Amino acid sequence: MQFPLALWDVSLLLAVAAIILLTTSEILSNYYGKISIQINRKRLRNAALAFSVLFLATVAIRIAGIIISR
Repeated sequence: MQFPLALWDVSLLLAVAAIILLTTSEILSNYYGKISIQINRKRLRNAALAFSVLFLATVAIRIAGIIISR
């Protein structure tokens, strides 16, 4: 059985998730005023950074594949 997601799909999913998480972590920052939501902002920011690193890794894999195939 073949996996239904290609590297391009995973890369796009990681990019969208990273953007949403980074935006959410910035909106919940203390700079914008008193927020009554009980979310651990440090953990949210770490998750966003992890998704960003995974996205960059998939981009690097795709670039390496392009370079090697030539």
